[in-house]
Amino acid sequence: MIPLRDLNPTRTFPFVTLLLILANSAVFLFEVTLRPRVLDQFTLAYGAIPFEISHNVDLAPKIALPVYVTLLISMFIHGGWLHIIGNMLYLWIFGKNIEDRFGHAKFLAIYLIWGVVAGLTQVLIGPNERTPAVGASGAIAGVLGAYLVIFPRARVDTLLTIGIFFTAIQLPAILVIGQWIVIQFFNGFLSLGASAGQEGVAYFAHIGGAVAGIVVGLVYRALGPPAPTVYSSAPRL
Repeated sequence: MIPLRDLNPTRTFPFVTLLLILANSAVFLFEVTLRPRVLDQFTLAYGAIPFEISHNVDLAPKIALPVYVTLLISMFIHGGWLHIIGNMLYLWIFGKNIEDRFGHAKFLAIYLIWGVVAGLTQVLIGPNERTPAVGASGAIAGVLGAYLVIFPRARVDTLLTIGIFFTAIQLPAILVIGQWIVIQFFNGFLSLGASAGQEGVAYFAHIGGAVAGIVVGLVYRALGPPAPTVYSSAPRL
């Protein structure tokens, strides 16, 4: 399932969501200008390496910052075109509604916190891993978790692929996001015993971010104002 857009109107312009997309895109365009060897050094320096964080040691190439800062910096580094396009698509579709509900400043703060929680979850699972983790996926997983709780019935235009066949269909957010989270748990536990470098995906960062988002969403639903009814001309499942 590939989400295309949600049919969930917002009351405010998503300044922070757009700013985050621009910031991620700017960093990626900078990465594209680097020669392969320099890019590798850049990623090693500013990616979140679990061994560095768990042991509080800065491996070469060193940076003039505490290693813990890489938990934030790494959120804006991506490993390729598909990586950043997929992340920014999810952030745009689901982030603007969470920003609308939380407010601009609170959304930015909680987004960064979700990213840090996601990174620390990966560190907890593999404290001796020396492969740098990069990408906004953990923070965006927090956005998805919160959206799942706050807007479970929102309709999402989704590209459904079955082998070589594909079709566009409207599905509820609880199904689109829920299946993504289930896949992360499934792949995450299958990856136990394999290094992040072998897997290539920090599944437990996704899991940590999603769980953090669900928790925040539940607190918001309990203490915050009710989410507005989402209207759509399409029949509900």
